[in-house]
Amino acid sequence: MKLAGVELRRIHMPLVTPFRTSFGTEIDREVLLVRVFGDEVEGWGECVAAVDPLYSAEYVNGDEQVIRDFLLPRLPADVTARGLGAVFEPVRGHPMAKAAVEMAVLDAELRLSGMSYAAYLGATRTRVPAGVSVGIMDSIPELLDAVAAYLQQGYARIKLKIKPGWDLEPVRAVRERFGDILLQVDANAAYRRADLRHLAALDPFGLLLIEQPLPEDDLLGHARLAQALATPICLDESIVSARAAADAITLGACSIVNVKAGRVGGYLEARRIHDLCAAHGVPVWCGGMLETGLGRAANLAFAALPGCTLPGDVSASDRYYTRDLTEPFRLVDGLMSVPSGPGLGVAPLPDVLHEFTERTDVVRLP
Repeated sequence: MKLAGVELRRIHMPLVTPFRTSFGTEIDREVLLVRVFGDEVEGWGECVAAVDPLYSAEYVNGDEQVIRDFLLPRLPADVTARGLGAVFEPVRGHPMAKAAVEMAVLDAELRLSGMSYAAYLGATRTRVPAGVSVGIMDSIPELLDAVAAYLQQGYARIKLKIKPGWDLEPVRAVRERFGDILLQVDANAAYRRADLRHLAALDPFGLLLIEQPLPEDDLLGHARLAQALATPICLDESIVSARAAADAITLGACSIVNVKAGRVGGYLEARRIHDLCAAHGVPVWCGGMLETGLGRAANLAFAALPGCTLPGDVSASDRYYTRDLTEPFRLVDGLMSVPSGPGLGVAPLPDVLHEFTERTDVVRLP
């Protein structure tokens, strides 16, 4: 596939409500979109890096520079998504930047061939159960009201963000109020090995899992925690590649894996992690990074793979945005529909794209 150029577009999208985690609060998203184009071909990618390097070392301004100055000059004249891994390998790190370019190239390839992301990845379902991530609140009553609203909307699973000082009481309150719902927690690496006894106090609440309790580089600590807790350990930030997933499984550091394509360098590596976990009997689910409709479409395709046996963070558009970048994704009977059109199966709405765009930069390819 021959490309003529790449457009880097920065857009600003306000969130419906602030989203608070153990590492900070987001009130809007500064999104970097990558559009590849050529003769009668176009593809879209979304970089999931945040403004600040808090969830990971990456941040959106840095990734924009990496894409422009180091990744795009390496694009071959005849490009394929499968070939990008080797092409980008000399550039250390920056998986979210690499994933954004891969996503756009793969979208263009699949649109050209008439195949959907879901079909290409090997999806086996046309609809998937949707979970929702509930941020840290100012009070227990506020949290209970939010959870009640999401359950009323039909979400199949509730995930609570936790941190030291906001963990046992919120979980207890939700369990007592709503009974036997599918409930899990996400610490975003907010705890340390010394907190083992405190984290064990979550066991009586019958959680699906506790996600990433310890720092991302502490696989041994997670393995020790997994031996001490009845609640299954799920890893997120620690799983940066299929090799990292294999190491974590071998060490017993987790029994469940959250896969985020941006975190691992793209949907092709995400699929490899899915296959590895399936071979070891480890359940997988699709995480979310507050994506627009572009990233959400690709996530839904991944969430429809056979090994994704737990509800993912593939919430409806109105969970985060009053107006999504694409036609909105809606929750129906607790399920989300997987796009079936060529490529991502969605595209930005021109008027919304124009409204949210802050600037664009076109890089011509030789």
